[in-house]
Amino acid sequence: MSVKVSLSLFCFSPVMAAAAIVFATAVHSATIHAASGPEGHASRAGVIPIGRPVKVKVPLGLPPVPIPPENPPTEETIALGQRLYYDLGLSVDGTVSCATCHAPNLGFRDGKALSNGVGGQLGTRRAPTVVNAAYNALQFWDGRSPSLEKQAEGPMTNPVEMGHTLEGVVRHVQSDPTYRKLFAKAWGTEQITIDLVTKSIASFERTVVIGNSPFDRFYYGGDKKALSPSAQRGLKLFLNPKKGNCSVCHVIGKKYALFTDNKFHNIGVGADTRGNLADVGRYTQTKNTLDMGAFKTPTLRNIAETAPYMHDGSQATLKDVVDHYVGGGTSNRYLDKEIHALDFLTFNERADLKAFLESLTGTMPPNVGPPADLPSEKMQTAQRQ
Repeated sequence: MSVKVSLSLFCFSPVMAAAAIVFATAVHSATIHAASGPEGHASRAGVIPIGRPVKVKVPLGLPPVPIPPENPPTEETIALGQRLYYDLGLSVDGTVSCATCHAPNLGFRDGKALSNGVGGQLGTRRAPTVVNAAYNALQFWDGRSPSLEKQAEGPMTNPVEMGHTLEGVVRHVQSDPTYRKLFAKAWGTEQITIDLVTKSIASFERTVVIGNSPFDRFYYGGDKKALSPSAQRGLKLFLNPKKGNCSVCHVIGKKYALFTDNKFHNIGVGADTRGNLADVGRYTQTKNTLDMGAFKTPTLRNIAETAPYMHDGSQATLKDVVDHYVGGGTSNRYLDKEIHALDFLTFNERADLKAFLESLTGTMPPNVGPPADLPSEKMQTAQRQ
């Protein structure tokens, strides 16, 4: 059997670049094809997939997807991870799945400023998108997780999100005969561990890669008609260090664009009029005062579909985002040195920047929705408000 899987501001980090060298040359196709041979079946971390290996082939505008050697993707682990991703049973009361906050119909977000977890509890930060999260050097807004595998554990045990225990998640999965068969097929064992659960989810999430947007076809594909005149002007403003200077953080490379520098910046969001910060961001992890109020630079891909914006969901529209930078953000002592008022931009230039941001929407990959055989009572995805 073969499987095809097409697939909430900015250069590729040295760690990511080093990892990418290990992988096969990217092909400009948003599909996954089965690969023959035993590549990747030697692991330094114990249990590894036993199924049919696949190579993630990325669309135009993206580099090879970094794959950890201890978790090479297979047809079976991707399918298993997809099922787990949509399963409400991973939450303590059976009301929240990964897809509750990261749904494909909403750009793998939930369309909310702040997300709701078990018992209707409200979180304190906006749910980031899963789109191209495979390229993140660190996960979460504050970078507290080093990988997609470790990230998957966080929401499960967060009392406001899924409210479960890792042991409880394993009991839920282990009690399901279908899961036991799927784990045996994917991992060669019916003895399920949380490590195998999170590895499977991560393998599925690494298939959610999106490129081949109008921007990509224009900038990397040579199609001069792919971008509107307004978006072309916006691209020039985006790149111009004396104008928008957006690419200083939302990086556009010569061969691909992640639209993130994989770093953390204080951009004047979440500060009051006296410069006091409601959320100290990256500082919680590093205890370095230079990281006060700094948050991970998010990708801009498919940004038109992932409103509202910023780590706290405080900007409702793309126009609001542009206006935030026009005003130079809210002043505070830790504001990034690259943030300064862009009030010299004309209204037409601001509209051009917005048009460029809208050109970053690629095609959402097929076959990343809920599995057809997952019972409806175990499945829920976000609904637009």
